[in-house]
Amino acid sequence: MQDAPSSFWMASTPGTDYPEIQQDLQVDTAIVGGGIVGITTAYLLKKQGMKVAIIEADRILQGTTGHTTAKITSQHSLIYARLKQQIGQEMAQQYADANESAIHLIASTAAENNIDCDFSWRPAYVFAQSDKYMKDLEDEAQAACSLGIKASCMDHSPLPFSVRAALRFDNQAQFHPLKYLKSLARQIPGQGSCIFERTTAVGIDENPLAVITRQGQKVTAAKIIIASHFPFFDGGGLYFTKLNPTRAYIVAIKAQEKLPEGMFINAESPSRSLRSQPYEEGELILVAGESHQAGSGRNMNAHYQNLLDFAHGNFEVKEVLYRWSTQDYRTLDGIPYVGHLTSKSPHIYVATGFGKWGISNGTASAMVLSDLITRGDSPWAQVYNPSRFNLTAAKTFVGLNLNIGKNLAAGKISRLPEGVELSNGEGRAIQIDGEKYGAFRDDNGELHIVDITCTHLGCELNWNDAEQTWDCPCHGSRFNYTGEVVEGPAFNILHPADQCPNAVEARVFE
Repeated sequence: MQDAPSSFWMASTPGTDYPEIQQDLQVDTAIVGGGIVGITTAYLLKKQGMKVAIIEADRILQGTTGHTTAKITSQHSLIYARLKQQIGQEMAQQYADANESAIHLIASTAAENNIDCDFSWRPAYVFAQSDKYMKDLEDEAQAACSLGIKASCMDHSPLPFSVRAALRFDNQAQFHPLKYLKSLARQIPGQGSCIFERTTAVGIDENPLAVITRQGQKVTAAKIIIASHFPFFDGGGLYFTKLNPTRAYIVAIKAQEKLPEGMFINAESPSRSLRSQPYEEGELILVAGESHQAGSGRNMNAHYQNLLDFAHGNFEVKEVLYRWSTQDYRTLDGIPYVGHLTSKSPHIYVATGFGKWGISNGTASAMVLSDLITRGDSPWAQVYNPSRFNLTAAKTFVGLNLNIGKNLAAGKISRLPEGVELSNGEGRAIQIDGEKYGAFRDDNGELHIVDITCTHLGCELNWNDAEQTWDCPCHGSRFNYTGEVVEGPAFNILHPADQCPNAVEARVFE
């Protein structure tokens, strides 16, 4: 599998070219991050007469939003029975209402603006192929129904392979996320509002409240929203201890047969998710799954191959047209953090930790943030409150941070072979005079050596052969082989070897 990963959503829509920031600016609300949360929130606030500015370090919609499966669903695998048990009926009701409302907001917004984004209503299924999950599906159906979701448990599914049971949610949907969101983005600039690309936010001043950019300009605002996937500014919220980064993979195939109507995900592990997408005169089938801890593992291409094996085992595959991977963060209790950054930050807001369900939760987040800013409250603010705490979260907190500590220590003390020979296209951690570096030889035979200590909080990076990036197992930062930031929370580049103490020794590998 030699072709470079490419997202269908990005490949099938025109690129954007919003300007870089050139001067200081004052708006009502500054939003850091140009994904689904940032764009939807800006759209909602501007509709209510506010001046907004989106600040995006890259191009908008190039991050997780541009690499999603784009299911618009309140069915988040098996969640409602657990929520009712752990946080009670009232909070579970808020979560269900928020995500059901998000589906209908996307539907109505697309209709009102005549956005051709391949929106279609579909049932969503969780299926089980073993007896182990049959009771879980039944419990989930009962919990969902008690929250007003139209759900039912079945002993079959429309899939072309046998299942032991399936949970069906009606009135769910799917769409082309970038057709939808790029259309919304075009409505934001003007009347004092703007979008800035290639503009990296590096900090927040709190008196007066302003976003500080790497270029040195300030965007002063009455309110600031941090929608940068992983919060670029922590503000004492300790988000680096409360978010767990994971990666997952997608292959887009053309098959002889069509996928039955619906969106599908299994209850078992490893995960297998399916949905269709209109394509030319037919359709693509998106096969997704293979979730794992970010920055872990050695053979990342194997995840793509596993999905292809599943596809070939269940469909007559004619062609594999696209493949891509995505990264998301899971919170301690599986519910996103949306609201005030901390209890002491009345004018700074955050939205993060969507746990692979960012289309509905991201839209719900925009609704929560818009309400908090314009009305001072939201009917769903309590369930998403970033300052919440429960016993389940406490136990997860300990395990997550033990793992981060292990990765910090392992990276610092591991012994690596010296004098490693690299083929073109190969990357590897190497040891030079007792210090750890990352080496990659490109297709032209040129060797690139960088310090692979993450510039976020100092974890050691691992090579990702599928994406040709250096990935952080602690907080999910990613860098290309020249050291440029691909994905935050880090925003400083990796130092090349000629700027490191052992640059002379590094040359022996060329």
